[in-house]
Amino acid sequence: MSESNSLKIDARRHKILEILYQDGQVRVSQLSELLGATVVTIRNDLRELEKRGYLERFQGGARQTSQYFHNRFFEHSKQENEPFKKRIAIATADLIKDGETIFINSGTTTYLTAVQLKKHRNLNIVTNSIYCAMELGDVPTFRVKLLGGDINNQYLFLYGHDCLGQLKHYRADKTILSVSGICCNTTGITTYHPEEAAMDRLMMERSKQTIVVADSTKFGHEGFYHVAPLDNINMLVTDRNIDKDAAAELENSGIQVVLC
Repeated sequence: MSESNSLKIDARRHKILEILYQDGQVRVSQLSELLGATVVTIRNDLRELEKRGYLERFQGGARQTSQYFHNRFFEHSKQENEPFKKRIAIATADLIKDGETIFINSGTTTYLTAVQLKKHRNLNIVTNSIYCAMELGDVPTFRVKLLGGDINNQYLFLYGHDCLGQLKHYRADKTILSVSGICCNTTGITTYHPEEAAMDRLMMERSKQTIVVADSTKFGHEGFYHVAPLDNINMLVTDRNIDKDAAAELENSGIQVVLC
């Protein structure tokens, strides 16, 4: 199986899990229509996801099986394009200096970056991601602040007025942002989560430098909610599969592009 075909399968199965999270159960016919895949393909997807413990199949569909589904959902998201994300995480961590203050938003690429930040010392971390806070909270030389607010139970991040109000008390050297989509036009960077968009914008506003971490599959895609135009970004860290024209256009816009 080619890498591109594998990524298409992963993306389709990830979408199935998103729908399953929202609705509690899915129908084969519904998924076939929504995802443009055959009934046989959808049944194979559900069979594989059942083997991994995400769901329980029944005639014509499937349902959630675990109260810990959100943890499994995050794990599946983290594994999607994971080789690219890990290289991006390593390269991004290399851009951070000991003693800096860092804002980190939620997302699987920022989580993997948080893991790589452990090689540093004396970092001040401010995040709305429960996963990032848990990963970094026990590093002896780190000072980690988890912003409080309402909880998005699917991705385990915090948001809302309380969260934004707390963030206004801090300033950072760098913001590390995970995004849902990047377009080299007036759209700029986008997210699928309206709660996250306001948080991302304030993090960018209150830091000296913004680093967007995004694998090449995010390019040319748009999330539903606009975060910021491209000229608000200082640096982009992505993998070498990015379209060369897109990379050139970004650099012409004054964004430093780091390929890894």
